Amino acid sequence: MSVIILGIESSCDDTSAAVIKDGVLMSNVIASQKVHEAYGGVVPELASRAHQQNIVPVVSEAIRQAGIEKSDLSAIAFTRGPGLLGSLLVGTSFAKGLALALDIPLLDVNHLHGHVLSHFVKESPDSEVPEFPYLCLLISGGNSQIIRVDSPYKMEVLGQTIDDAAGEAFDKCAKVMGLPYPGGPFIDRLAAEGDAKRFRFSKPHIAGLDYSFSGLKTSFLYTLRDAKAENPNFIEENKADLAASLQKTIIDILMDKFSKAVKQTGIKTIAIGGGVSANSGVRNAVQQYADCHHLKAFIPKRLFTTDNAAMVAVAGYFKYLNKDFCDISLPPFARVTV
Repeated sequence: MSVIILGIESSCDDTSAAVIKDGVLMSNVIASQKVHEAYGGVVPELASRAHQQNIVPVVSEAIRQAGIEKSDLSAIAFTRGPGLLGSLLVGTSFAKGLALALDIPLLDVNHLHGHVLSHFVKESPDSEVPEFPYLCLLISGGNSQIIRVDSPYKMEVLGQTIDDAAGEAFDKCAKVMGLPYPGGPFIDRLAAEGDAKRFRFSKPHIAGLDYSFSGLKTSFLYTLRDAKAENPNFIEENKADLAASLQKTIIDILMDKFSKAVKQTGIKTIAIGGGVSANSGVRNAVQQYADCHHLKAFIPKRLFTTDNAAMVAVAGYFKYLNKDFCDISLPPFARVTV
């Protein structure tokens, strides 16, 4: 009998639902929220209200696209955390209500585990997936971690940011430049036209495999402040070079620790995940590193880099196979590490 999992993701500002059948993706529907652009960041109250409006039509569309009925579902997987608590409450409450109505199990998914396991979202039965163990560089607006993945149920954080995340550095530096929110994609596009060696910014000296991006942000801010004092048009005249130099610095920081982790563990399969893994510079750097060192690299489709329910459904699918069900009384949580 087929195992059919409905995944629900509502950790931030995207409402998403997906259906996976025996590990193969049948549908993946995402409703994004444009309202936050005017505020330069996600407004939690507005996000949770939008989730309330979106979740019923999104889930209905995911089930319709999958060509199934609600009664065909084996279980419901939902993002329990981390994320914005108000947003998580919407997805959690809906998942619990639907599971009760259908009398099927619940599967609570750690949002970060979803990103790590996104490489197991199969678009066809013969899709290639990583072999265990592999190293995953998880990079997003809230997290920068190097994770050793020994199985869907066993992961170990080898290094993580001690302050800001890579995605936060991209977005906050973009904001200083006057770019729209979210700034990361704009930096990526501008960087393609700029000279990455034009400007030099501070790089941290942190022991071990941990990351730090606060010093880089300060260095970038001071560079712009001092240059604007002499030339008020400095940012506008140097946008592409600033973006390229910033992006190169962030990638250098990421790859320095990631390469050390590869050497220390001897693992031959690497992967990236999270929103920043959509960045073209990051994707190219990881692939080039893998090619140079004869490693197997898994670079996710951009559709699976941002928050999406497909990764929640596949993480839930593994938990279902392991009979790791969730008690309906468990509340969502805002903060946690892998």
